[in-house]
Amino acid sequence: MTTISIIGTGNMGGAIAGIAAKGGAEVQLVARGAAQTLTGDIVVLAVPYPAVDELLANYGDQLAGKTVVDITNPLDFATFDGLVVPADSSAAAVIAAKVPDAHVVKAFNTNFAATLASGLVGDQPTTVLVAGDDQGAKDALLAVVRAGGLRGEDAGSLSRARELEALGFLQLTLAVGEKIGWNAGFALVK
Repeated sequence: MTTISIIGTGNMGGAIAGIAAKGGAEVQLVARGAAQTLTGDIVVLAVPYPAVDELLANYGDQLAGKTVVDITNPLDFATFDGLVVPADSSAAAVIAAKVPDAHVVKAFNTNFAATLASGLVGDQPTTVLVAGDDQGAKDALLAVVRAGGLRGEDAGSLSRARELEALGFLQLTLAVGEKIGWNAGFALVK
């Protein structure tokens, strides 16, 4: 049985927990700031990017050998006009450098919580894009996503996280600007 620890109990953490539970995974929800032992083989960082350093400081020693899922979009929250990571990098790459013994993957950052919960973007199935350098880690997360009733696609190596973060940023900009709703977004049509 797959075990998942989700750090963050907001909309995204709850939606991801619902998907995992629907697919039969054992889910541990951990509130941000709580001091708990992580029981999952997969650990989801379901917090805003500015909170990641604190999580890594608190849980870094527990992440070795685990699949760590970065769902963040590293936005400049002061201006909402750009990303705060270098143009040739990504939040996922920054996280991977800080926890080198973990298998970091990027996922869920191009999805809104409502589309994860409903399983639909418009009339299309919700697709979760997963990027990472460890194929086993990607496959494990894709299995959870698919077992939970969503479409999952391998988006390539961890270097593709940069493009996923740009897409996530664009989607957030459209929603904040009320061009789309929080139950909308980009869909992958096959």
